[in-house]
Amino acid sequence: MAAVGRERRRVSAALPDFPWDTIAGARATAAAHPGGIVDLSVGTPVDPVDPLIRDALTAASEFPGYPTTVGTRELREAATAALTRRYGSVELAQNQILPVIGTKEAIASICGLLGVGAGDTVVIPQVAYPTYEVSALLAGATAVRADADGIAEGADPALVFLNSPSNPTGAVMGVEQMRAAVGWARERGAVVVSDECYLGLAWEAEPVSVLDPRVCDGDVSGLIAVHSLSKISNLASYRAGFFAGDADLVGELLAVRKHAGLMVPFPIQAAMTAALTDDRHVDEQAARYRARRDVLLPAVVEAGLRVDHSEAGLYLWATRDEDARVTHHWLAQRGILAAPGDFYGPAGATHVRIALTASDEQIAQAARRLVAPAS
Repeated sequence: MAAVGRERRRVSAALPDFPWDTIAGARATAAAHPGGIVDLSVGTPVDPVDPLIRDALTAASEFPGYPTTVGTRELREAATAALTRRYGSVELAQNQILPVIGTKEAIASICGLLGVGAGDTVVIPQVAYPTYEVSALLAGATAVRADADGIAEGADPALVFLNSPSNPTGAVMGVEQMRAAVGWARERGAVVVSDECYLGLAWEAEPVSVLDPRVCDGDVSGLIAVHSLSKISNLASYRAGFFAGDADLVGELLAVRKHAGLMVPFPIQAAMTAALTDDRHVDEQAARYRARRDVLLPAVVEAGLRVDHSEAGLYLWATRDEDARVTHHWLAQRGILAAPGDFYGPAGATHVRIALTASDEQIAQAARRLVAPAS
């Protein structure tokens, strides 16, 4: 059959290989362990969704009409109150909140939705969640890696991604670091997008929001914080998150997303409202992760790995000062699947990311395998 139409540009050709496709061999090795695989390669919640949230979802399930892109008033009120109550963020108005269909979608699309494009530079951390680079590439922009203390290198950017606590390293930016990054971006007219999905999971340092008055002096212009309920409320399957910050930027995102039909389902909005109103389940879930960290961290160290950063978040950023794939295979031979650090950029090439998102039993099993004598 003859080809129809002109040759089209394949967007996927501009993107890197999907990282998890590259570890199929290690997954098979880990799965072959006599005790089975302990998969610590992804940050997927395994604990139950709180009944309070599930009840809210059920109660809203009869609504037959279209939801709004802007979200319900109750949801936006709950989000603003939660940010102030949980993180000491500046008090926001409802027009400074916008629900999104999962924060991966939100991050992947934000460069394009804000008009960043060909010829523009987007700054991402040296070691970074891969979707920041994907967001730049999908928009046709160029991603440049630079950490907060070296951010002045290179061309003036259109947008800067921050991430504290970091995925994958668990590093926490202090108030002064955040202030410096925001000030540098503002001097250049760049939008700051701060990924704060792990803000509620602090162990050895206290992370701050880019919206915290200590960081921005109460002025959120040019700032967007990205918040997710996937980790703190076990709502990864619900695809529940939101933007918060500059009303003009939120308004621009809303206008484009309305045209694109990007609407969080109404029952999910009700579930989000319940989750954002209740702090008890958040505290309980954080305690679960802290207990798992207390089991796994000493075992990782006893096994001869050094754990760097990891002051907050859901991961141990560990190294044996060798190629990450060697360490990755060493763990797979023990039935433990981690994520190689090179997933997150060249600067991660000697580390592995070990997740805390497994059951108590699996975390304990991983710890036993790590400290067991080599067979």
